[in-house]
Amino acid sequence: MGLKKIQATFTELNSQSRGGLIPFVTGGYPTLDVTSKVLPVLQQSGASLIEVGFPFSDPIADGPTIAATMAEVLDAGVRISQIMDAVATARPHVSCPIIAMVSSSLVYRHGPEPFLADLVKAGFDGLIVPDLDLTQAPRLRAMTDQHELGLILLASATTSEKRLEQIARSSTGFIYLLARTGLTGEQTEAPDIKQPLLRLRAITKTPIAAGFGISTPDHVSAVVEHADAAIVGSSLVRRMAEAEDPLAESAQYITSLALAAAAKQ
Repeated sequence: MGLKKIQATFTELNSQSRGGLIPFVTGGYPTLDVTSKVLPVLQQSGASLIEVGFPFSDPIADGPTIAATMAEVLDAGVRISQIMDAVATARPHVSCPIIAMVSSSLVYRHGPEPFLADLVKAGFDGLIVPDLDLTQAPRLRAMTDQHELGLILLASATTSEKRLEQIARSSTGFIYLLARTGLTGEQTEAPDIKQPLLRLRAITKTPIAAGFGISTPDHVSAVVEHADAAIVGSSLVRRMAEAEDPLAESAQYITSLALAAAAKQ
C-alpha cells in the first residue's frame, strides 16, 4: 500500500525498460460519477499511476483548461469529502497507485494529520503538494512516512541547487519535474528536459516524472527518453470536457500515449 506501491511501480517500469504514463484528472469533473468511473479506464488504457486534482480556488501554475474545470467543480459545490468518496468507490477496481494533487492550503486548513488519514482511508497512495513551503516539508514528510504515503514535490529547470537538495530530501515515491516554465497547458513542441533531469539525477536516486505541456505521443517519447514517467494533464482534461463520452475519449487518448511511454528507447 501507499509509498511501497509507488516504489514498486517504478521498480517494475525500470526492470522492464519502460517509461511510465501518469494521467491527471480534476476530481469531480465533469461529475463525481465520471471521476469514479474514469480511474479504472485510465489504468486499463495503460496508466502507470493516476493523479487526481483537488479543486482549489487559486490553482497553482495550472493553465486555463484545468483552472476552468476546477472553478466549475467548486461552483457546483463539490466537497473534498465527495472527491475522496469517488476515489474510494473506484479503488477496488484500480491496482495502480493513485496520487492526490492538492494545495498546501487545503492540507493545513483541514489539519495535516486528519487530511492524510482521510487520503489513506479513500485509497490514495501519495500526494503532490505543488506549493508546499519547504520549511514545512520535513514535518509533512515525517507525517506522510507515518501514514505510509508518498510525498511528491516539484522542481524546475530554474530551481537553485540548495532548493533541489531540499526537494530531493523531502520527496518520496518520485519527484515531479516541470518540463517547462510558466503555466501548464498544451504545447506544440516537445520539451527538452535532459539538463534539469541530469541535475536531479546527480543528487538523488528517487524516480523522476516530468509534466507540463505534454500532450502527444512524440512529447511522451521525448520525456521518457530521460525521465522515468511522463505526466499528462491539460490535454486529457480538455478532451474529457469536449467529448460526448469522456470515458471512451479518455481510453483512446491514454492508450496512444501509454504505447509511446512503453516504447522507451
